[in-house]
Amino acid sequence: MPAARYTVLSGGVGGARLVLGLQHVLEPGALQVVVNTGDDFEHLGLLICPDLDTLVYTLADCANPETGWGLRDESWAFMDALATLGGPTWFRLGDRDLATHMQRRAALAEGLSLTAVTEQLQQRLGVTTPLWPMSDDPVRTEIHTADGTLAFQDYFVRLGARPVAQGFNYKGAETATASPQALRALEAADAIIIAPSNPWLSIAPVLSLPAIGATIGRSNAPVVAVAPVIAGQAVKGPTAKLMQELGIEAGVVGIARHYGSLLDGLIIDRQDAAQQDAIEALGIKVAITDTLMTTLEDKTRLADSVIEFAQRLRAGDTR
Repeated sequence: MPAARYTVLSGGVGGARLVLGLQHVLEPGALQVVVNTGDDFEHLGLLICPDLDTLVYTLADCANPETGWGLRDESWAFMDALATLGGPTWFRLGDRDLATHMQRRAALAEGLSLTAVTEQLQQRLGVTTPLWPMSDDPVRTEIHTADGTLAFQDYFVRLGARPVAQGFNYKGAETATASPQALRALEAADAIIIAPSNPWLSIAPVLSLPAIGATIGRSNAPVVAVAPVIAGQAVKGPTAKLMQELGIEAGVVGIARHYGSLLDGLIIDRQDAAQQDAIEALGIKVAITDTLMTTLEDKTRLADSVIEFAQRLRAGDTR
């Protein structure tokens, strides 16, 4: 019997941690990842792809372990020189990271798609797990605030996610073509996993592509999410803050209600075990484990729990 196949929908740091754990415990060829590109933006004449690069660097074992993004042992001579010249330094690009963006720009200028460029970068850094951009067409996350609509990186990095969010727009999603490789990965999946990435800023842009939503809707594979909050607090990023601003209960029940019928199962932390009945009343099965990922052991242990839960749901075991 062939090994089960898993496809993950992922954003950046939190998603990359789970994907790393899954890569360690699954057989080669059993894992594919559909990656959010709603964070991508043009900066200094370069296309910056934060979530794709975070996943590539994490799986290549060269990510900065302190931040989860960027490169280990990075230097900042370029940014220092740019500051001297009065250039924009609010979005920091390390010297070695800059080489990734320069190579991407050169390959795109030669006519390669974002998917092809990402494959090229993966191969050169020794990453074997396929990482598929959700689309080769630009889709850009925008945040509606009381002060106007902000591009994602302006909101998230330049303004530190401080403005109060009132809603979101995924500009270009209606006309963007979903990546054929991403669609095939979803069609082939025996289980679809939603990483513990921000549901509005990292996962919703992927689901905003009509073909991706329709493909998941047609699939018989169970859809399992890992909650990105523990005891009402975000593991990383502004998830809990956004939930409060949107009038959504900042906790695992709020996450369950947000995803709704998309999910067959939700994995929550032991600290939220008391919320199991409330979530299962929504028709979503629950698995309880330790979801905080600090060490590689944490990541692989959570990956094992995700796989075991998905396999149970796939087999119709809803205990």
